[in-house]
Amino acid sequence: MHSPLLTSIIEREALPVVDETTLDRLATDAAFSMVFFPGDAERLAESNDVAVILPELHKAFSGNIAAFVADRGSERELQRRYRFNRFPSLVFLRHGHYLGVIQGVRDWADYLNEISEILSREPSDPPPFRFPDGCGAPAGVHTH
Repeated sequence: MHSPLLTSIIEREALPVVDETTLDRLATDAAFSMVFFPGDAERLAESNDVAVILPELHKAFSGNIAAFVADRGSERELQRRYRFNRFPSLVFLRHGHYLGVIQGVRDWADYLNEISEILSREPSDPPPFRFPDGCGAPAGVHTH
């Protein structure tokens, strides 16, 4: 379940909530799309910050980027598909193909610059999944 704030934004902005199947269908039809992965808003204060920013980003790009919100029950499966390691995240697609991700919250100017750069990329496979810093094996321990 999404936070009450995000739920009100979804309703007010008529944002589609997507799972694996609906995302594939809707994103393929859109020239560009951004998918918001809020994560658990009760644990992640930034989740509601990005929720408020999402409709403003949609407007800033003159509606040329379709905006979707990942269904909470589908977030982990979609996270594995796009290989990001932090919530909240915005994943960007061109006709359903991966362009890039912005993890966490940014300053407004940074969003505009990063999104413009991401949209100029050619579609690619998502980068390999990386564990956050500090999650690896301790120094001196070899894993096989």
